Amino acid sequence: MTGIDRPRRLRRTPALRRLVAETTLEPRHLVLPMFVADGLTEAREISSMPGVHQHSLDSLRKAAAEAVEAGVGGLMLFGVPLAADKDAVGSRASDPDGILNRGLRALAAEVGDATVIMADTCLDEFTDHGHCGVVAPDGGVDNDATVERYVEMALAQAEAGADLLGTSGMMDGQVGAIRDGLDAAGHLDTGILAYAAKYASAFYGPFREAVASSLQGDRRTYQQDPANRRESLRELELDLAEGADIVMVKPAMSYLDILRDVADRSTVPVAAYQISGEYAMITAAAERGWIDRRGSILESLTGIRRAGADIVLTYWATEASHWLR
Repeated sequence: MTGIDRPRRLRRTPALRRLVAETTLEPRHLVLPMFVADGLTEAREISSMPGVHQHSLDSLRKAAAEAVEAGVGGLMLFGVPLAADKDAVGSRASDPDGILNRGLRALAAEVGDATVIMADTCLDEFTDHGHCGVVAPDGGVDNDATVERYVEMALAQAEAGADLLGTSGMMDGQVGAIRDGLDAAGHLDTGILAYAAKYASAFYGPFREAVASSLQGDRRTYQQDPANRRESLRELELDLAEGADIVMVKPAMSYLDILRDVADRSTVPVAAYQISGEYAMITAAAERGWIDRRGSILESLTGIRRAGADIVLTYWATEASHWLR
């Protein structure tokens, strides 16, 4: 055969493939989500997410130090309060002595500026009804009352040492209100990682165990419908106009088309969250010997990067960083 194109020439050796790779995956691209739970004296594994733990303050510090040593780009912290501390408005979320804010101070003391400390700025872990906001008398979530609570949360998290605030609640106007609140309080350098496109996904199941969620029902009145694509660009434009420093798509793997759309339009860095259900599926299949674990993890992360993510939140951040180094 002569006169034909031969793309395989550039696939012949690992060195050639490395030379022409179009997408890179490095530890700095990865962010580790972490859970700190009140009342624990040691880490407790999450049954639906083997290898992922709810942390005590001490084990949180240790795991954070390991992640930083591996070179991860950042840490995203979620708080898990005692059941008795939950109430209708999530009071402990903005309490300086609430578990999330204590965890943020512990991370700041342990790793300082060696990584980027991020906080989940949402009420769902802290409310006794499990919704991401304040519930109105008609049973719906009150958008504006919720945003007021988010501002209170944001100020407490900034004071506790968070570099970036993850606005995951999908309330209208949340980014602008938090930006105004931070600026008025002098937190001009605290950034906002806006969950610009967050879908009402069936793949969040294991996360509900991770944060001991009290949710009954669903969040479809405020999280996006999985059937919709154009809507994400509207959400993106609103968050950018309100001052988002980074925007995020969540989930990642089932929404790579959305991620590509957002990456093509965004004027700020783009993140994507490889969520609990995605983690659990790969883990379960690998445990059964149906897929190669390491290869599948790295392929999934590379696919998210290829679709346009500058930053990937993944529960494999530390482990994958060790491999990549």
